[in-house]
Amino acid sequence: MNEPCRKRQGEGYVACADEGERSSMQKKKTEIITARMTPANKKAIRQRAKAAGMTVTDYLTTCTLGKGIVRVEGLDDLLSELKAQGRNLNQLTTLANMGRITILRGDDLFSEYTRLCDLLGALVLKVR
Repeated sequence: MNEPCRKRQGEGYVACADEGERSSMQKKKTEIITARMTPANKKAIRQRAKAAGMTVTDYLTTCTLGKGIVRVEGLDDLLSELKAQGRNLNQLTTLANMGRITILRGDDLFSEYTRLCDLLGALVLKVR
């Protein structure tokens, strides 16, 4: 039977442990499946799992259970640029709050953020 909910020590909330609490990829893996295949197929599966940023186990589980795997090319570069722009904006905000800059031309900043948003929107449409 299910254990009753227990109040965690020193914390003001109640946590219940139930089966749906962890995703299928986080549950303890205790079963083993052995499969025979050619070395070329094994290599291809390992490469696809690596390209998807997954372990071979997680990749095979996801593929065989009919879940889609989406790998978006170019996302790393876009996220890197977005982080850089965020740092720049944070530095400008800090300087403005300190009173060290008083006039800010936001046209260039706005156009760059518009470009990044357009790229993100295009990626979302491509993935769907």
